[in-house]
Amino acid sequence: MKFILLLSILDAAAAFTSPARLITTTKHPNHDHRLYSTYDTDSETTLIDIDEEAPRDIPSMEAWSYEMGAQRTDGFALTTDDGGYNVYAMTNVDLPTGSPILTIPEHMILSSNKAMAELRTSDMSEAEKIVKSVNAESEFRHYYLMLKLLVEYEKGMESPWYQWMNSLPRYYTNAASMTPFCCLCLPSLMRKLTVQERGYLQRLGVSSIKMVPYLNEDTKYDVDLCTWVYQIVYTRSFETADGDLKIVPLADMFNHGAYPEVESSYDEEGNYYAYTTYDVPAGSPLRMSYGDPTNPSFLFARYGFLDESTEATFCKIIPEHINKDMEELGYAHNRMLFYKDGNVSEEVWDILLFQHVSSTKIGDKRALMEAHRSGDYATKQMLHEKYYENTSAMLLEHLESFLEQLEKLSSKAGERQTELGDHPRLPLILAHNEFVKQTFLAVRMQNFGY
Repeated sequence: MKFILLLSILDAAAAFTSPARLITTTKHPNHDHRLYSTYDTDSETTLIDIDEEAPRDIPSMEAWSYEMGAQRTDGFALTTDDGGYNVYAMTNVDLPTGSPILTIPEHMILSSNKAMAELRTSDMSEAEKIVKSVNAESEFRHYYLMLKLLVEYEKGMESPWYQWMNSLPRYYTNAASMTPFCCLCLPSLMRKLTVQERGYLQRLGVSSIKMVPYLNEDTKYDVDLCTWVYQIVYTRSFETADGDLKIVPLADMFNHGAYPEVESSYDEEGNYYAYTTYDVPAGSPLRMSYGDPTNPSFLFARYGFLDESTEATFCKIIPEHINKDMEELGYAHNRMLFYKDGNVSEEVWDILLFQHVSSTKIGDKRALMEAHRSGDYATKQMLHEKYYENTSAMLLEHLESFLEQLEKLSSKAGERQTELGDHPRLPLILAHNEFVKQTFLAVRMQNFGY
């Protein structure tokens, strides 16, 4: 099977091309400098500039990837709509379903397994003890990928990954980059996710990295640098079937899409392949999936973008206690959905009904669970009709309460918009709140007529 796959790649070799023809940029006034190198090869200072306004050297990364053995199809291009903050992959030609897009050799790929094999030495016990003491042992894969990046950063231009690292963003808009005030402007679920993401950063930051024996003292205590490598690992690594975390240079330029154009795979040697999932017309972005498209709050918290293409969002009903019966009925963030067209998922109605009968009609609660487990749709429907007046009132109360909360949060954020230098992520937070608001308004209109 592997031999056949390699033959198919070789047969497609004529479709791959040199990066010299692939660099596409959309001009953006005052920001064109963000796409070009700032280092001087004659300078003694070869460390990457991690300032938020530092340019991303995309052309050098393109040339490096070609020299390292990466292959890509004719028409593959990297482009930007905002002067270089967001650089993403697209195609300039029509690509039929199943077309090879990228091949990245294993030696270019950074992985947690390789990082741990290289860096998890016997004298790492003190650093690991700190990570364990803050209950972050589950994040060891991310932690060692961070350490690998710090080791490569210290090598400067001697690192095999220098050009790739110098092409990465320095400015982020995700939860880990937000100020405490930004967190106060977020609704409850998003605030919870933000606290969680910021917690990961705090647990894996300088407090544990300062104990790593093979890093320079300047590196260990550089909060901005530790934050930058954290951002790289948490926004550009993806888990593979064997539990490894991998960062694939060049493939990490695929943006997220609710209906991704790209599917990824690895062969037995660990080489990476990307193919189209359907016919992709010229001028289209090439995107992969970063996660559940019905959970835009997670995508915002982890990656820092608002996916307005999603058809639905979590309904924000968060009971004080979630028991096994509720989970059996479908209580989950990717099932309790409000749709942009105003529809409400079946699971939302089931949970509202369960909450009502749990406090008023224990017999009907038992009947609901029995009907759900046996697939007795008629009985469930009868119970929904019997208590519709109650459950619809619960839904309306939730809608009105959450819309009022959103209004207050957005007003709080709006009052500080003049302070964008201190809180530059506020406009995106306002856009997130507005997206949720419009979905809730659509549900209210669909179900209550106003």
